[in-house]
Amino acid sequence: MRRFLPAPLLSASLFAMWLVLQRSVAAGDVLVALFLCVAIPLACAPLRPLRVRIRRPLVLVRLILVVGGDVVLSNLHVALCVLRRRAPRSAFVRVPLDISDPNALASLCVITTVIPGTVWTELVDGHGLLLHVFDVEDEEEFVAHFKERYERPLKEIFE
Repeated sequence: MRRFLPAPLLSASLFAMWLVLQRSVAAGDVLVALFLCVAIPLACAPLRPLRVRIRRPLVLVRLILVVGGDVVLSNLHVALCVLRRRAPRSAFVRVPLDISDPNALASLCVITTVIPGTVWTELVDGHGLLLHVFDVEDEEEFVAHFKERYERPLKEIFE
């Protein structure tokens, strides 16, 4: 089964999405949806990273909630800095990493990109990352906060 559908969830999503976008379940639309839900995952299979094995799903749920809350708080913080016309204390911060799993690193990249005020600029020697932070008072405190809130849960989930 994996040979024809390397990503069954993706295939099901593509199938459903095609039919929703077409607003039809006519035979032709169903055939096109079937073709797409098989062809696209097969064509993209070589691009997929290593297989993901989530070791602690409840930690993943908690991490998603934490990141969602941090996105809201960070948006408010950036907005207040702009509205008050206060010059931000921007800095490049080097964060040493304990994780090495490619999926965990990719997840950390997404988390960093989603949170306003932080930008992933460089992966340093595979053992650290360089972030540009919009407003940071204490770099050591920021690093400790970043590792505790994002890196530690990702390590529990993926490694």
